[in-house]
Amino acid sequence: MRTLLVSFKNFAFSGSLVDLAVGVAIGAAFATVVESLVGDVILPLVAAIFGAPNFDALVLTVNGAQIRYGAFLTAFVSFLLLAFTIMLLVQAIRRATGREAAGAQGSRECDHCKSFIPVDASVCMFCTRDVEPIVS
Repeated sequence: MRTLLVSFKNFAFSGSLVDLAVGVAIGAAFATVVESLVGDVILPLVAAIFGAPNFDALVLTVNGAQIRYGAFLTAFVSFLLLAFTIMLLVQAIRRATGREAAGAQGSRECDHCKSFIPVDASVCMFCTRDVEPIVS
């Protein structure tokens, strides 16, 4: 039983799991901020331009069944605005942090020692042999 508890403690407090938990928490907070930006700032601006904040009132009735395509249209426009806002924020963060100018990301196997090295490496950090960088 003690071994199981020690194993669980090592798993629960390992660096990668803690990093994942922090990433999820920050991601949730970021999502809340972006949703508020879209819902409380951008959608009212769209409403000011087009005259309606949402299209929920649009309904098509067929044989007594209501097809609420307006609710779908509102959700679709909200999704597009949210995705566009996230794209702009990510681009701004990349420009501000200089991440956009960074080299290629990822790893590949060294042809000589079979260790994993960055894709844009020109020298293997393990065997110190020259390798051809993969740059797209």
